[in-house]
Amino acid sequence: MTPSLLLAVLASGFIYGITPGPGVLAVFGIGAARGRRAGAGFLCGHLLGDVVWCSTALIAIVGAREVGSSAFDVLGVLSGAYLFWLGWRAIRTQRRSSDAPEGAARHPFWHGILFGLTNPKAYPVAVATFTALLSSRAELLTWSMLPWLIVLSFIGGLLAYGILVGVVGAHGVRTLYQRHEILITRLCGVMFIGFAINALAHALPGLFGSKAA
Repeated sequence: MTPSLLLAVLASGFIYGITPGPGVLAVFGIGAARGRRAGAGFLCGHLLGDVVWCSTALIAIVGAREVGSSAFDVLGVLSGAYLFWLGWRAIRTQRRSSDAPEGAARHPFWHGILFGLTNPKAYPVAVATFTALLSSRAELLTWSMLPWLIVLSFIGGLLAYGILVGVVGAHGVRTLYQRHEILITRLCGVMFIGFAINALAHALPGLFGSKAA
């Protein structure tokens, strides 16, 4: 595994974990109600769901690559289009999210497990994020390195959650996030569109090249 691939997988896990979404919004809501410890409990439970979805996403990505470059390119185009759609929706958002779960404060750890495993957006976002960031190194992906890919993505997610735990209990940071939630969401939308362009830039030439051949 090359250093660039190692960093790309770490970055994928980190970005997947820290980008504002239902889980991040929920932990800020729990942290506001019960403090850092409850937020950390929720994230520890949620991490199980992340491991499951990131692992299945990596299996799909490596499988597509092993089947052939065209399959991976198709996956790249679909992922790029999905990320662009998510980014465009985030940029156009007009109101704050009200998805903070009720009753989560009682058992944050178990709620985190349930929340992480049942989030309908988790798998497609994981596939899209990992595909976008690994597309330029697709030729390096093999089944033999799959366990290391999963471990590295887990470490990246763990780093992201460590940062979230550190800030979720800080009143100033929590207030800043809540006050500028729409702006932060829109900035993440711009980031998603950037990932989408990167994925499409690597996938489309491969598809058109294979058709031309």
